[in-house]
Amino acid sequence: MATIRIRNMMFYGFHGIYEYEREQGQKFFVEVELTTKDNHAAETDKAEDGVDSAHVYNFVRDVVENKRFSLLQSLATEVNRQLLKAFPQCATAKTLIRKPSVPIAGPLDCVEVEVMSTSEELAAE
Repeated sequence: MATIRIRNMMFYGFHGIYEYEREQGQKFFVEVELTTKDNHAAETDKAEDGVDSAHVYNFVRDVVENKRFSLLQSLATEVNRQLLKAFPQCATAKTLIRKPSVPIAGPLDCVEVEVMSTSEELAAE
């Protein structure tokens, strides 16, 4: 098995419970972690057997920037779904999303949500 992580990607998206959040948009910080089912890519040393980080980034960007969700949990779950579909050699996908601008009356850095999904869950859908 191998673990591939991409940390602190920043995208501009339109997600939130309130309509103004989905209209005005804001920055979201995203981290993903993919775990492969085996170590086949290391044995073959072929790019097509591995997980291309640039492709991962592009899949995440597409979901965050081009779809709209009320809940960060739903957004993270969709990121996981798309990654597991695109990379069948992965057993799990974990996505953490940080939203720094939240409508909460009080000092805080951000709200964050982390969702883990498995390829078995995707196959059961």
